[in-house]
Amino acid sequence: MTHTTGPGSRRSRRRRVPLAVLAAVLTVLAAVGAGLALTMAEEPPSGRGSQAAPPAGPGDAGGTGAGGGGDGKALGASPPRRIAIPSLRVSSTLEELGLGEGGAMDTPRDPDKAGWYTPGPAPGEVGPAVIAGHVTWDGEPSVFHGLTAMRKGDRIEVEREDGRTAVFGVDRIARYPKADFPTLEVYGNADHAALRLITCGGAYDESDNRYADNVVVYASLAGSRP
Repeated sequence: MTHTTGPGSRRSRRRRVPLAVLAAVLTVLAAVGAGLALTMAEEPPSGRGSQAAPPAGPGDAGGTGAGGGGDGKALGASPPRRIAIPSLRVSSTLEELGLGEGGAMDTPRDPDKAGWYTPGPAPGEVGPAVIAGHVTWDGEPSVFHGLTAMRKGDRIEVEREDGRTAVFGVDRIARYPKADFPTLEVYGNADHAALRLITCGGAYDESDNRYADNVVVYASLAGSRP
């Protein structure tokens, strides 16, 4: 086999490596996002209504103090232990979620607890940390049942193993059909400490035993405290 060492050959090799890496990253992200979109919180809705509330628009405000578009200094790696959402009166310890069969993200075993996606960043680190929770279970509200009631500026607090509490402010809330889940927007790189809260929403299909949509709360680190 002939081995060419000219400049043209070197340029070709430099092009191929980034494309291969990008393809691998996109494949992993697609598997994670698709798995979550297909499996997250597929339980019957409660009697309080099966439709998710409209997402908060860019101009919505009136939150509880942290503010969206946070400029908090990113923290180092440390596993999260508890999440609190004061506006929803939610306080939950966190399960650890990995990837299950078929590349789908695991869902919390306890419907009253949220779970942190461990292959991703820890809340407070640079990048998009992901915390997921069920919306209903056996017809009863679960930990993230009220997620669609959040508004821009609402505060989310995550207690970490290192003793610090990362405080996030909600930037926006969105709802997506599961078939059109925006994998890269949710799981792709972020240049700041970001947080995604994910649950199900929209209409519930009893014949298919699943909700039609996913609800995603986008938040940014506003600060931290001991």
